[in-house]
Amino acid sequence: MKRIFSTLLLVIVSLVLSACTPAQPAADQTGGEEQTSGEETTGEEMEMKEVTLTIGFTASTSGKYNVESTRQINGLNLWMNQVNDAGGIHLEDGTVVKFTSKFYDDESTTERVQELYTRLATEDNADFLISPYSSGLTDASAVIAEQYGKVMITTGAASDSTYQKGYTLVYQTYTPASRYLTGALDLLAATDSSVKKIAIVHETDKFSTDVATALNAFAESLGYEVVLFEGYASETTDFAPFINKIQEAAPDAIFGGGHFQDGSTFAKQLAEKEVPVKFVALLVAPPEPTFAELGDAALGIVGPSQWEPLANFNADAAASTGMSFFGPSSKEFADMYMKAYSEEPSYHAAGGFVAGLLLQKAIEDAQSTDPAVVKTALDAIDVITFFGHMKFDTSAENHGLQIGHSMVYIQWQGEGTGAEALAKQVVWPAEGASAETLFPIP
Repeated sequence: MKRIFSTLLLVIVSLVLSACTPAQPAADQTGGEEQTSGEETTGEEMEMKEVTLTIGFTASTSGKYNVESTRQINGLNLWMNQVNDAGGIHLEDGTVVKFTSKFYDDESTTERVQELYTRLATEDNADFLISPYSSGLTDASAVIAEQYGKVMITTGAASDSTYQKGYTLVYQTYTPASRYLTGALDLLAATDSSVKKIAIVHETDKFSTDVATALNAFAESLGYEVVLFEGYASETTDFAPFINKIQEAAPDAIFGGGHFQDGSTFAKQLAEKEVPVKFVALLVAPPEPTFAELGDAALGIVGPSQWEPLANFNADAAASTGMSFFGPSSKEFADMYMKAYSEEPSYHAAGGFVAGLLLQKAIEDAQSTDPAVVKTALDAIDVITFFGHMKFDTSAENHGLQIGHSMVYIQWQGEGTGAEALAKQVVWPAEGASAETLFPIP
């Protein structure tokens, strides 16, 4: 009987001790708070902690920026899914960093952006912010990020002026607007130095105006005659009045445009009116894969692109320049995007992905999720990614302005008619060209 009682007592004690052992907690999905992943370890073993950071942003799922914004968010989500599916970012102290997101539709309006980024910063307690698409909306969100002490990486936003307001927490991914179309003028000069008369017709939003103003000054400095410098409202769908002015001014080349919808319509109506120019370079619209749906109207149109699959940045290319490389190669990114979304990635999609990649790089370099330490790491970034060279100005006058990245210029080329007969080619800079420039355009 004593032996049986002793055995029962041992079983009861064992069950009680088992019930008192703490269970492993689930990963936190609310963002920002650390969670331990098991019992405290002993000896040289390290305690594993999982942190889920919330990335806050708005997206134009409605309104005029829908096309570009959707692609940008596709790229950001692809990066986030890749990091999480790979098990997160592993820091040396045992912390595993994963990401979740909180976003709203900004309806392509400034008023919504300011309201929603305030909510992201104060109510949703986002750990880091990504900008909306477009320079105007980003400018409205940047002041909120700075006000509430949130590090923001901007993408789809090229205007220089946002980074000249004394902000210290806002970092630009894109080549600045002041250098957006200047390379297209360099291309024209290298192709036909006899061309001297150009027209600049642009959307009057902040980004397009900044680009056009910088181009105008650059053209005049090179001795070009700007025979027309004209702006049009963002909602313009009938470009006949502007095309009439272009024909009266008789330029050899046209520069300008704005965003996808207006740029596509402008190109189509230029073709329909058979405007006799040798060269056309437009903002934003031409690099989009769907621009080819214009058929013959797309043939010969040049566009500045922040990134193209043909621009093959990889570890070997970085090593040849003596720089380090971070993240997937251009081909790897393009293949991942195609698999996820069944379409070729535009530079807007690549911009969304690289915004996340830069945050990842800063966290890994900082070995911390503390925003102040991550900010310091962003200040020090000087690296080649699939998107190209990434480096930020850290001066008080231009803090966060992108100074590493350069544009590439594409042109739609092909034979025959219809979208299926056209293909994008990189035509500038010369060292990155995949084809000679089609000049003059048909």
